[in-house]
Amino acid sequence: MNNFPKPYVIQSLKERYPVGCTVELVQMNDRYAPPVGTRGKVIAVDDIGTIHVKWDNGSTLGVAYGEDSCKVVG
Repeated sequence: MNNFPKPYVIQSLKERYPVGCTVELVQMNDRYAPPVGTRGKVIAVDDIGTIHVKWDNGSTLGVAYGEDSCKVVG
């Protein structure tokens, strides 16, 4: 059994986090994570729900569905 999100969840993520929107990191469980509060632009949402972001600090670490969180700020 896998824990991948259902297709309707992926579609909802793509609508909530469209390419080009600005997000702010709320929480990321990764030792290489940008600091909480870092902002960046969404570059893609993939088929497993990862929100790929080009962070303002230069990082491109993705926000993993069900593990990390970010919010739209612009």
